[in-house]
Amino acid sequence: MEHIALAVIGGTGVYKLAQLDDVSSHQVETRYGTPSGPIRVGTLLGQRVAFLARHGEGHSLPPHKINYRANLAALQQIGATRVLALNTVGGITDAFGPRVLACPDQLIDYTWGRISTLCEEPGSEVLHVDFGHPYTPMLRSKVLAAAKVTGVRLQDGGCYGATQGPRLETNAEIARMRRDGCDLVGMTGMPEASLARELGLDYACLAIVANWAAGCGDGDEITMAEVLANVDAASAGLPELIGELARG
Repeated sequence: MEHIALAVIGGTGVYKLAQLDDVSSHQVETRYGTPSGPIRVGTLLGQRVAFLARHGEGHSLPPHKINYRANLAALQQIGATRVLALNTVGGITDAFGPRVLACPDQLIDYTWGRISTLCEEPGSEVLHVDFGHPYTPMLRSKVLAAAKVTGVRLQDGGCYGATQGPRLETNAEIARMRRDGCDLVGMTGMPEASLARELGLDYACLAIVANWAAGCGDGDEITMAEVLANVDAASAGLPELIGELARG
């Protein structure tokens, strides 16, 4: 098992890390089944980095059908101990508009019906993990430090609200989430974060704001072309940030 400095899980619009050199592909089977696709391991700025496309490299898996347990277990099996999740999200509050890159520090889970624990199978150990700080504080601090070193503009903090999807939310649902304290809305933040905690993996999120959530911002309907353009713009500094994080 080689040393993996950092594992990255890519979300909507981020299906590969083109900057990886000397790439090898790993088809990993886990006790929880098959992950979303092959794990690509390569060198980024001198560090070995693993990448997995959460929805599959052809975006074939909707949020509720992703095998989150298998994805994280597969990354752990190839030697990863730190996971950086890239999540494409909608912005709710003023500081989290389109093209913002954010590192949230809290989340609220609105999902349902997903396998959300390692304790699912009969005979499994019952785990009551501490989840008050859902993102590993030390890894979050390293993400913020890497952004500062590389000059990547990063919004520190914020609350990620994880919804079921794959449909987008109603105006009323987003208004409720705003009242609950959410700054961001996405569909894949849970159970990924809590499963990482159960597996003992360090885990942090970089939220890529693609559009305003329903009823927020200017209220104009956004096209997929605009979403992808916003994701590309917000992601421009990610290779340098990820490389710096892998070194730390």
